[in-house]
Amino acid sequence: MKRNDFSWMIGGAQGSGVDTSANIFARAAASGGLYVFGKREYYSNIKGEHSYFQVRLSKNVLRSHVDTVDMLATFDDETLARHALEVREDGAIIYDPDLGHNKVENIPTIEAPARDFLTGELSSNGLGTEMKDVIELARRRGVHIFAIPYLEILKKVGEQFGESSLSSLARMVNVMAVASSFALLGYEEETVKDAVRRQFKSKPKVAEMNAGAVGAAYDYVRTKYNGGFGYKLQPVKTDEKRLFVRGNSAVGIAKELAGCRLQTYYPITPASDESEFLEAREVIDLDGSAALENPQVGEAQLLQNKGSIAVIQTEDEIAAITMAIGGGLTGVRSATSTSGPGFSLMAEGLGWAGINEVPVVVTLYQRGGPSTGLPTRHEQGDLRFALHAGHGEFPRLILASGDLEEAFYDTVRVFNYAERYQTPVIHLIDKALANSDVTLPPYDVNKVKIERGALLKGTLQTPEGGEFHRFKPTPTGVSPRPVLGTKGGVYWNTGDEHDELGHITEDPTNRNAMMQKRMSKLELADREIPLKERVNFFGPNDAPITLVSWGSTKGAILDAMEWLKEDGIIVNFLQIRLIHPFPTEYVNQVLSKATKIVDIEMNYSGQLGGLIRERTCIPIEQYIVKYNGRPMSSEEVYEAVKLVSEGNAPKKVVLTRGA
Repeated sequence: MKRNDFSWMIGGAQGSGVDTSANIFARAAASGGLYVFGKREYYSNIKGEHSYFQVRLSKNVLRSHVDTVDMLATFDDETLARHALEVREDGAIIYDPDLGHNKVENIPTIEAPARDFLTGELSSNGLGTEMKDVIELARRRGVHIFAIPYLEILKKVGEQFGESSLSSLARMVNVMAVASSFALLGYEEETVKDAVRRQFKSKPKVAEMNAGAVGAAYDYVRTKYNGGFGYKLQPVKTDEKRLFVRGNSAVGIAKELAGCRLQTYYPITPASDESEFLEAREVIDLDGSAALENPQVGEAQLLQNKGSIAVIQTEDEIAAITMAIGGGLTGVRSATSTSGPGFSLMAEGLGWAGINEVPVVVTLYQRGGPSTGLPTRHEQGDLRFALHAGHGEFPRLILASGDLEEAFYDTVRVFNYAERYQTPVIHLIDKALANSDVTLPPYDVNKVKIERGALLKGTLQTPEGGEFHRFKPTPTGVSPRPVLGTKGGVYWNTGDEHDELGHITEDPTNRNAMMQKRMSKLELADREIPLKERVNFFGPNDAPITLVSWGSTKGAILDAMEWLKEDGIIVNFLQIRLIHPFPTEYVNQVLSKATKIVDIEMNYSGQLGGLIRERTCIPIEQYIVKYNGRPMSSEEVYEAVKLVSEGNAPKKVVLTRGA
């Protein structure tokens, strides 16, 4: 593999500051002009189990993670045991020498397969099962070992700041691991201290103590290890403005910009982070810009350029979807965020919105299933579910984002789709995107356009009796929509089939008219939504191999394509974004000319591949799939596609990497 980047990993028990340390590392690197891609992995319990964070750095744009670890920073025995053998030859491990006599079999939270694999490797090399043996095995594999006595160094920091409590000092061990990493890489000390101060800016004393710990770590490394090892990490001078953003936050920011003013949710991983992000930012600055055309009439003027979003934690997911639907009926742009098990409970509410033609957005963060499945792990297993959730037939649009730039702009689009076509819209994201931290160019708000569709304003002129023909058939299937409370806009909502006024009826002629009215909106969307919002195509048209995929595999595929090109293997890539209505004509046009089609997905059955065959009659002859709960790396995709190009791959290549 030819790589011009650096991969750093830190791990520890959940609740021990792993996320904090990774954020400091990533922010310090980003502040130095480097591109960053971070991947977070964690268990479904609150505290105690192992979590880890991998951060990849480069001078060039990064779109995915890699399996190779160049430097592993540890401050507990489980991180050392789980990840030591992932470190490449000539890489580095930072560890606490006080852990030396702990034994692998005494780590209570490590699973049997991982424990047995490691003890087997140790035994086959004539070693015991203590941490010092794990270190020795890594050393024999060509890994550089750096022992950092964290507490010994921190005691000196404590003396400097008048802190003698070991428990208080121990909280800075994770920062010491970060600082030691940067010191060994020869990175600018002040940049790291600045990142620490930003991380703890609400606690000035804590910030300065941690900055002191950074300085002490640098001093120790300079004295003990003469400045580090062979790999050096240098800042890059750039005038570019960049964002450093996490997936959940990108979607949350976009919702506020899109004019979402009601977000409902019931806590569920990994969706909850988005709602919690919005809860912390419920008051919104509005500039009254005509370019944004804020969805709430006169909001900027009425509230003196301050707006707000109501974020409500409901008693369950049934309440979450129905409350969001209620918001849609009042004219408020409304959404709910959930994951697979929660979406299961929303199916009936989704149907109610469908039959009543209510605009509502569901942000569906996919994770491993079925049932509770893998609560904090990754999968793309809900494509078919999103397509068919709910009994009977009703229109819904489904848009799948492939990276955090798409996720931002797609969030605005799904609200526009919901109101233009007066129907539920499902925005498919997944755990890999939700928990990625990436540096990006700033989002361009001038690209954001609000489209409210056939929304009526002001007093309506209605016949005597005051009832409004809300569901009157139109050539497009979209009827004018008054919000609840509009004078002259009285109509009925019911879960039953209904006539133009909303009154319940089982008349067969009316049923035909209403079904045709509702379902014709999919044909309208199919005609109106531009191709650039539905698909992406990368690479030369005449490549001998065509990759097809959707969602968060995009970054790994694009990175792998560059490495494949260096090996003389030319491929192109069709990314399908609008799942429903499916871009049948374009997909058929591309794939009917393809020499060899390879479907790449994060699920067992290749759900998109099946959908392609259903809609185009084109069979998929080669699958690359992964379903162990860990996202695809660019290295895995590279190796699998290379195997396919050599003619040595089985029909279904199953990827298995990830701790």
